[in-house]
Amino acid sequence: MSEDLSQPERHRREKRAALEAMGVRPFAYRFEVTHSAAAALDLYRDEMGEAGAEVAVAGRVQAWRPKGKVVFGHLEDGSGRIQVYLRADDLAGSWEMIKLLDLDDYIGVHGRLMRTKSGEVTVKATAVVLLSKSLKPLPRPKVEVLEDGTTRSYGGVADPEFRYRQRYADLAVHPEVREVFRRRSRVISRIRAFLDARGFLEVETPVLQSLYGGAAARPFVTHHNALDMPFYLRIADELYLKRLIVGGLERVYEIGHDFRNEGMDRSHNPEFTMLELYQAYADYSDMMALAEALIAELVREVTGGPLVLARGESSLNFMPPFTRVSFVDGILERSGVDVLSAPEAAMRARLLAAGRPAEEVGTFTGGKLLDEMFGTFLEPALVQPTFVVDYPKAISPLAKEHRTDPRVTERFELFIQHREYANAYSELNDPDDQRARFEDQVRQRAAGNDEAQPFDADYIRALEYGMPPTGGMGIGIDRLIMLLADQPSIRDVILFPAMRPEE
Repeated sequence: MSEDLSQPERHRREKRAALEAMGVRPFAYRFEVTHSAAAALDLYRDEMGEAGAEVAVAGRVQAWRPKGKVVFGHLEDGSGRIQVYLRADDLAGSWEMIKLLDLDDYIGVHGRLMRTKSGEVTVKATAVVLLSKSLKPLPRPKVEVLEDGTTRSYGGVADPEFRYRQRYADLAVHPEVREVFRRRSRVISRIRAFLDARGFLEVETPVLQSLYGGAAARPFVTHHNALDMPFYLRIADELYLKRLIVGGLERVYEIGHDFRNEGMDRSHNPEFTMLELYQAYADYSDMMALAEALIAELVREVTGGPLVLARGESSLNFMPPFTRVSFVDGILERSGVDVLSAPEAAMRARLLAAGRPAEEVGTFTGGKLLDEMFGTFLEPALVQPTFVVDYPKAISPLAKEHRTDPRVTERFELFIQHREYANAYSELNDPDDQRARFEDQVRQRAAGNDEAQPFDADYIRALEYGMPPTGGMGIGIDRLIMLLADQPSIRDVILFPAMRPEE
């Protein structure tokens, strides 16, 4: 193994051996921390002088500046960093151990708070304990202190592939990345509080399913050995949650992982987090109002009040009500094609005229063709928060028929900066209509649409028992975090995104 090690790694392992020879454990069992770095800094008052409160702090060595029989260093924990001051005269019993410490080691320090001549609150150490020896140096950037007192970082790790694959190292050296994931946690907590306050019940439904459904997507397939049958990782939570509405749980939601066996790009990861919620006696208009209120509250949480986010070249206004655009009319306005009445050949010709490759366009049919018309002509125009409403039946197999136009459904999707964030329906609760929609999906699958949904007989049986009028909505949590944390890729908001194995 030593042949594969870098010189710094070999040097650190030599130090580990020297520590063990001295009887020092390189990896401790525990350490009693009395104060975080931030709490210790807050505790100090100038009138304390060098006789400040006693504290015990612990963290990773972020900076280490030995000079003779004195060391100044900085420890970093989850709250921030604090300076430590070590003198050989105060630490005679452990000074030889201290000389074997490196950047990135974890140590615990007992001592009193003081303020140095440079004005920095510092722990003057009376005891130092090695907690974990770092055998591989972190790829830290170099930090330069400028004349005006500010700092500039350079070097370190800029390669996204490395950062996503070794997220532990990325988090360790980039405080701003840690803040993204803290914000993610706060946003999800706020979503739960928002829904709990409105009487929604958080539930859990199966991730491993004998029949998938609730979305147009290809599933991941596995095999259940005991039952000797295929199982699927869920592509959506929808059909199980609506079964709960049938059962009398009138407001339910789930925040969980879904899985879709499809392409990967800046806004798609095969494993992703969804919020799905269902409310009895509501329709898609109620879901629009709920989406506006929820997203406005999350934006307010991020900005501290204003409902405007500056993202790229756009200033996004989240003041309700959001703009509404008809799916059919929006495409008609930008393409000249009425997708409800035009033959498929006319739609394919319009896509070709817009520059779509002929080899692709020739394969588009049915719901896939409608999706491509939307993505080519209407979606690029959607920058400000916009509800696209009233989708054709062919691409909305679970949505209720529109009460005034039977050609379309009561469905909306929320788009911001050309990207979908939410999908909602007045839920279809007529079991006979649902059966016919599923049968149409089976025909679409036979015609080559491998994302069409399978026939779910048990779900139809549930509807036959009776489901009240229901509004339902799904919101992509990862994309929402991208927006709120101003991150360019879904991989920047997922701790461990899907990656190819390393060579």
